[in-house]
Amino acid sequence: MPLEKSKTHWDEMGKLDPHWAILSEPGTKHGKWEEDRFFETGREEIRGLQDAIEKLGVKVASDWALDFGCGVGRLTYALADWFRNVVGVDISQSMVQHAVALNHHKNCQFLVNASETLPFLSGQFDLVYTAIVLQHVPEQKLIRNYIAEFMRVLKLGGLLAMQLPNHIPFRSRLQARPRLYSWLRTIGVSEQRLYGSWGLHPIPMRFLPEKEVVSIIESGGGSMLQIVEDQRAGPHISSRTYYAIKKESAPLAK
Repeated sequence: MPLEKSKTHWDEMGKLDPHWAILSEPGTKHGKWEEDRFFETGREEIRGLQDAIEKLGVKVASDWALDFGCGVGRLTYALADWFRNVVGVDISQSMVQHAVALNHHKNCQFLVNASETLPFLSGQFDLVYTAIVLQHVPEQKLIRNYIAEFMRVLKLGGLLAMQLPNHIPFRSRLQARPRLYSWLRTIGVSEQRLYGSWGLHPIPMRFLPEKEVVSIIESGGGSMLQIVEDQRAGPHISSRTYYAIKKESAPLAK
């Protein structure tokens, strides 16, 4: 199963180099992230999100927020200064263990979820936020599922803010390093050797066309507020940040 393999790989990265796996800035690989600076990037990002929401003229209630793909809590902790309740969810047990160990916020909780669906009530969250996460989900089908789930768990009037590549050049779709890492792991080569000595990693890069993203959001009762081009997935990958508000409940399936 793709999610089971993805969970295994992210558990390995959570043990090998969790900060770089979450935010792969130049010069930070192999444990070279300075922890205070790492978490400051999360606070900067959430301040940028607040500015973007203010410019959109949207009022977001500050009760419940979801950080999808929370890793070790880089963004979760920053959201905790804004919302009364924040939930970080991640596929990796090792990442979540790091997050829990670092957690000093009474209004934060962390969950491991390796399912195609989210373990939350419909209409639970005022904000769903995810960035540089969906691009690493192993299959487009799963990306579609998660976007639909984001809309399901949003309250009416709640905001979805999410980043996702909308196109990847064909050469970049070959995913040589992740494929080689995965194959070598199946024949018993250790993750320490693959990552530490050979410079391989298991992190894939995926995309979903903008039209598909908009269709899923609208099918879930959402209304698109703004789509912003960005380079968060890399300089040669076309990426978007989507802002959508939930206007109505999704129609019942016939």
